[in-house]
Amino acid sequence: MRNATGAEYAASKYNEFTVREETTLLEFIITTMSISRNRAKDILAGHGITIDRRNTTRYDEPLRPGQVVRVSKHKNSSQLLNRYVKIVYEDKELVVIEKSEGILSMPSTAKQYSVKQVLDEYFAKRHFKCTAHTVHRLDRETSGLMMYAKNIEIAKILEDNWHDIVFDRRYVAVVSGEMEREGGTIESWLKDNKAYITYSSPEDPGGGKYAITHYHTLKTTPRCSLVELKLETGRKNQIRVHMQDIGHPVLGDQKYGNGQDPIGRLCLHAYRLDFYHPRTGEVMNFETPFPKEFLKFFSTKDQSSEDKTL
Repeated sequence: MRNATGAEYAASKYNEFTVREETTLLEFIITTMSISRNRAKDILAGHGITIDRRNTTRYDEPLRPGQVVRVSKHKNSSQLLNRYVKIVYEDKELVVIEKSEGILSMPSTAKQYSVKQVLDEYFAKRHFKCTAHTVHRLDRETSGLMMYAKNIEIAKILEDNWHDIVFDRRYVAVVSGEMEREGGTIESWLKDNKAYITYSSPEDPGGGKYAITHYHTLKTTPRCSLVELKLETGRKNQIRVHMQDIGHPVLGDQKYGNGQDPIGRLCLHAYRLDFYHPRTGEVMNFETPFPKEFLKFFSTKDQSSEDKTL
């Protein structure tokens, strides 16, 4: 019996479509597959859908001409269902996930619940002979995009060449007070004390690490501001300490904040992660929407409640 080619095997698993005009994913599926809106939503929720090989479940995902949409013909019975971790992209070398606040990137002790544990259990359930290797971290209370290697070789490539491979990491934060400037750059030396508090200094105190954060003000009110942050270096607690340095700490920051915690969480989210694939060199771009609870601070109807809360 003749073995199926790679193209034939893919065709047996997916319906593949090329985008011809700008639209959204839900409308594209409805039109292209000639199905009802409810059926399209069911496919988005329960089937594997990729845009240029990037997983997505967003109804309003924007599409551009030339992009390739693949829709799995079968429901994904082995889909990762976890309140803290959502897989955004996966191949045999690495996995990109979106982490919720409230979970560690990796455990510091054997029994701590972490993203690594969630991924290892997911791999085992699917009978994959791999484990998740942590190559960078987000604080427990920070949400957003992260990448994990699925083997030691890729982990070492990423660790040894991180700044050459990862070319854009951006965060969005809600910070206290009205930003005085549209944008700028914060530079300092960061060093932990014996109590694991990170301190910032304009000069190297000895053993410090130089840190650079670029910021851009997106929205601002007298009470708080929505700020985009781009890291040039990736130091521990860098954003939180740098925002404290300029007098606009991140809301909900119990360690470096000013006590304002209006929604019961750290208002910091890693929304963009761009890198070259460590194996193929392909450009990989990932972006998640800003958390809705962050944007609520700046909607007109919520301004009065914000004034009472902050």
